[in-house]
Amino acid sequence: MPRQINPAGSDPTAIGEVSAPPFARLPEPALLFSRRAERWNALATGHDLSPYLRFLAALADAQRRIQEDLAEPEMPDAAARERARGFAMPPLDRNNLAPDAAAETLDRLVVAASEIKKTAAAADALDRLKQAAPAKRFGMVRNVLADAIPMAALAEHVYVAAALQVHFARLAARLDARALVPVGDGACPACGSPPTSSIVVGWQGAHGSRFCACSLCGTLWNYVRIKCTLCGSTKGIGYQEIDGGPGTVKAETCDSCGCYVKILHQHQDPGLDPVADDVATLGLDILVREGGYRRGSVNPFLIGY
Repeated sequence: MPRQINPAGSDPTAIGEVSAPPFARLPEPALLFSRRAERWNALATGHDLSPYLRFLAALADAQRRIQEDLAEPEMPDAAARERARGFAMPPLDRNNLAPDAAAETLDRLVVAASEIKKTAAAADALDRLKQAAPAKRFGMVRNVLADAIPMAALAEHVYVAAALQVHFARLAARLDARALVPVGDGACPACGSPPTSSIVVGWQGAHGSRFCACSLCGTLWNYVRIKCTLCGSTKGIGYQEIDGGPGTVKAETCDSCGCYVKILHQHQDPGLDPVADDVATLGLDILVREGGYRRGSVNPFLIGY
């Protein structure tokens, strides 16, 4: 059973311990995926989803490996980035990706994924992706970037999403974090994507502050507590967790929009990863959905569950 928690009294770090944490922290792509691989492997031990978590760990390691000697991604020019900033828009436009922009990254991911231990269904999906013509592959890219992955082709799109995470993390890493500005509730200031989850950090100078984690590029952006990360409402915010759990991963529910996004207390457990631990706490999703809330965040590795 999920346990309902009073928002104000549930967490002594609800407001944060600093007055001005950094607005954004950009990803370090190699470190991002190596740590994620380690986390998934650690979570897999004794877990009901162990085979899938092991697969995702290997996929994250592939995401790290394919970056070696990969050509520099083409960045939007300075004028375009400044225009975006002036209109409170993200500098990376995920809706305007050129057909060949991430092609090499996807090619490398397909090759690296061939070496991963996987189920027959996952192997068949990879074969279909290998055989897909460039136009069909780009159609899958557009599906992922539109958060419109078709249920009939979920497995193929997992690989495409993994490649796009690498591509956009490498783009975001080359931005100036100080130039990023808020672009709206539920939208990454770097690429405009929705969050996977949010984390309460233990960083020096920002201890107790909450950051949303981008589902695509991995950028973290500061967002005040007890406020819906999707619609911005501060009314009807609640927190649910699984009875008997460590209390480090909770579902932040919003009665205004009827959605929830997980919040991870990384300041209590530094090993928590916004993507890996989101997958590993699927049981919390099931329980919260039974209460009538809809999942409002995006995680390509949970589509279909």
